[in-house]
Amino acid sequence: MQSDEKQGSVKANVSRRFFLAGGSAALSAVSLTGNMEGQMAQAKTEPWGRILNGRVAVVTGAARGIGRAAAVALAHSGANVVGIDICAVVDPRSGVEPASRAELDQTGEMVRSEGVQWRSFVLDQRDLPALRIAADKINAEFGHIDILFANAGIQAFRPLLLMEDADWHIQIDVNLTGTANALRAFAPYMVQQAHGRIIMTTSTQGRHGTLNGSAYSASKWGIIGLMKSAAMELGPHGVTVNCLVPGLIDTPLTRHEERYEQALQVAGRTPSGDKALDEEAARKVLQSKSILGVPWIDPSEMAPVVVFLASDAARMVSGATYDVTGGDSANNV
Repeated sequence: MQSDEKQGSVKANVSRRFFLAGGSAALSAVSLTGNMEGQMAQAKTEPWGRILNGRVAVVTGAARGIGRAAAVALAHSGANVVGIDICAVVDPRSGVEPASRAELDQTGEMVRSEGVQWRSFVLDQRDLPALRIAADKINAEFGHIDILFANAGIQAFRPLLLMEDADWHIQIDVNLTGTANALRAFAPYMVQQAHGRIIMTTSTQGRHGTLNGSAYSASKWGIIGLMKSAAMELGPHGVTVNCLVPGLIDTPLTRHEERYEQALQVAGRTPSGDKALDEEAARKVLQSKSILGVPWIDPSEMAPVVVFLASDAARMVSGATYDVTGGDSANNV
């Protein structure tokens, strides 16, 4: 599906250390380095090392953004990675530039540079039979499927009373039904082997209302309910299910005129219609609202949480939401 990453010439070096523990396993410090020069570079997790060595991870929305950052981090941790993306326009009325096959191939190059295997599928996660065929091929080749990061999604803004039926259905079908389809396609193999890790991407907008974004919020609220229900059903089979809750991430999904206008409207300001002016005004608004003073979070900041939830260290974590929001979580329940 359509994934999200900031394009253009962007330079960022991120280094962060934190402590995570799971069960009796304590992980000391983690250093994540993301280096972007027009594209995400490899996300590094140290000193975890190859804690996912030999495992097979499936990542949807893998062409760029959070999906790419997670795919590379999982590879750095030793997992073989299968990337799935639609690489095409999903919502013709959206102002978001779709991911491309070239971007998915770039993710593959970055994954392979970590010394692991890479496979890719270009498909629409609304197509459950296509997902099941892909899952069968992956399991036949590798012999197991250990990790699913169901990350793909789209976003568009439509006032509730003005939206057309298609505006509602496309976001619910892609975000909620598509995520459920990924789970239904890959979870059976995890149940069969009595082990698995499923991580779903939701949003802070899945915890509060969104001005002119009711369909998106409904889809993301739904993913949290789906995750908790799936955790109940799959837990007895050794499969954990959790949600990653990103804040406002620096990707094409958030860096376009429609998104800037929405941010300004929420703040009670009138958009100018000039993209550059509205972007700068939105940046100031979002930065002033952020507890940590960051208007848009780098996608690489999501990767350590995905690796943790995919690891044995998180074997006692299921039915949970993990926020990476730059402090915006303090404003929500």
